[in-house]
Parts: sequence; structure tokens; C-alpha cells
Amino acid sequence: MPLYLLVLTAILTHLGFAGSRLAVPLFAVDQGAGPFGVGTIVALYAALPAVLALPLGRMADRIGYQLPLLAGTCGIFIALILPWLYPSITTLYVVASLIGMSFTTFQLSIQTLVGAIAGPSGRARNFSLLSLGYASANFTGPLIAGILIDTVGHARTFALLALPLIPAIALAATSKRWLPVVHVKSEVVKGGVMDLLRIKPLRNTLIASGIVSSAWDVYQFFIPIYGRSLGMSATAIGLVLSAFAIAIIVVRLLVPYAVRHLGETRLLTHAMFVACAAFCLFPVFSNAWALAAVSFLLGVGAGVGQPLSMTLVYNASPKGREGEAAGLRITVNQVIHFTIPLFFGAVGSAVGYAAVFLVNAGFLAAGGVISKRVLGKG
Repeated sequence: MPLYLLVLTAILTHLGFAGSRLAVPLFAVDQGAGPFGVGTIVALYAALPAVLALPLGRMADRIGYQLPLLAGTCGIFIALILPWLYPSITTLYVVASLIGMSFTTFQLSIQTLVGAIAGPSGRARNFSLLSLGYASANFTGPLIAGILIDTVGHARTFALLALPLIPAIALAATSKRWLPVVHVKSEVVKGGVMDLLRIKPLRNTLIASGIVSSAWDVYQFFIPIYGRSLGMSATAIGLVLSAFAIAIIVVRLLVPYAVRHLGETRLLTHAMFVACAAFCLFPVFSNAWALAAVSFLLGVGAGVGQPLSMTLVYNASPKGREGEAAGLRITVNQVIHFTIPLFFGAVGSAVGYAAVFLVNAGFLAAGGVISKRVLGKG
């Protein structure tokens, strides 16, 4: 029961987060922002988490995870209410920063709790269920946000996206009643970041996670403004994003089977090449259904990264430093979340949309080649 309540909390929280990833850039475009301006706003989702995820993980290792769980859900709720109360592009800068920081706090808490309530044999299953919960919210959140934007407008959409956070806050506030006791480290943690990075399996997992995360970020940031440039409605863009999420749900159901036959490293290598192919196809199409098909292909490539990296990071973490290791993974990903929108926003403004997709395809191809060489040496 605790696992399913944690997954339910994750779904309710992620609905608002995933919906905001469509609503924020589209509202910014509606307010007159260009690709670089939108990229700057979206980059703020990762600005504070890139700096604070690691110390937050250390703190959670010492004080426990229920309080950060509650703080994260409350923060996202407040952030989603703000554009309804103060609808302006200036508000979006605050919203992106607050959502990013709050979701990071929530993510490292729930990720560590899901790992802590299971033994080693059940941990992969727990993380798989959590990833499926995230994937289901990634499917419904953008689709709901797109429909709401076209029917009730941008400001009211944010208020409606905040509604699922109310039961999520209630679950987080009462978590001490239904969660088993989780070990809390009382002494000061010894060792720094370099000690964690010297652990080869952990280091390799962080690199792979960062590469796949970059593909995910370019897609989620750029598809809304690319779709707008093609004259697509918010509903159509939400449909394209939802095809990506459907693929992630499907591929995560198959991940345990694929890992047994290919192994983690080989599976991630193949996934990067599949994602590379998808990015090469995006500039070829302008029809919403065709873009949805390519998005599905990208979801197949990008969908394996999160459950594998969460499991491998937890398993490779020293005892008592699970939250810190989770924070390190989030830090690596958030640095990418911060730099990718800025970099590719500038690329899109300077040389066009096709270059964004092709440059990221090259990045994924290089990552796949590197991973293949590491695999060959292993």
C-alpha cells in the first residue's frame, strides 16, 4: 500500500508539472517571447535545482523525506496559482524557478522513499512503477493543458492544473501515518562529491542519464514553439507531446524484459541511436500526426533512461548517502536542463529550427558511439 500511495502522489504532482511544461512556453509565446526568450524562461526550471539538489539530498538524508515531500507539492501548487492571479511574462520567470525547485525537492524525496521501502530484489519493480506513474502523467498533463488553453485561455489553465496538487498535498501531509519508518542518518555525512564520482558504476550512470536527459529537454522545450511556428493549435501540440508519453509508458513496460536480454549498458546505447534517428526526422515533417509518430519513436529511445538510472544510482550509492547520490543525479540532469534551452534557443533564433534537431541528433550519435566503445571494452 505505501508504494501505491507514493506512486499516486507522484502522478498527481507530475500532472501539474507536466502540464506546465506545455503551458509555460505557450503562454510566453502568446506574450510575444521568441525562441531565446522562451529558452531563458524554461532554463529557470533547472537554475536553482542545478545548484541546490545536492545539498538538499544531504539534508534529506539527515532529517528524513516526509517534510521535503510536503514542501515540494506545496511549492508546485503555489507556482501554478501565480499566473492565474498575475498573468504576465514576468510572472513566468518566477513560476519556472519555483516549479523547478519544488519539483526537484519532491523528486529526490519520493525517489529515495520508493527505493528505501523495498529490498534489493524489489527495488527495480518499485522504480518501474514510479516511472510508469510519471509517464502516465506525462501523457495526460500536456494533453489536458493543450485542451484547456484552447478552451479557457492560458491563465485559467494554470489554475486548473493546480487542482490535482490538492490531494497530493494531503497525501504528503499525512505520509507519516502510512509510510513505514525509513532510516534517517543522524551524524554528519563524511566524504564529498568526488568520493561519489569515484564509484565507476555511479559515474557511468550519471553520464548516460545526462545524455538521455538532454534529448528529453530539447524535445519538451522546442516542440511547443516549433508547433506554433507551423500554425498548430495548442491541442494539436499537446497531442504530439502525448504520443511521446505513450511511447514511454509502452517502453517502460518492456524495460525489464529488454534488460534481461541486452543488459543496461547495451540497452542505453541502442536507445541513444533510436533517439538520434527521431531527431533527424523532425525537420522533415510539418503535419501533426506525422510529428506525433516521430515523437513516439523518440519516446521509445528516451523512455529507458529514467527507470534504469534511478535504480542504478540507488544500488551504487553508499549506505546513508542515497539521498545525496539522488541529488547528484538530479544536479547533473538539471545542469543540462538549464544549459540546453539557452543553447538551443540561441541556435533556433540564429539558424532556424532544423539546426536544433540536427545538432542534438549529432550529440546523441556521439554519446551512442562513446557508450558502444565502453561496452566493447567491458
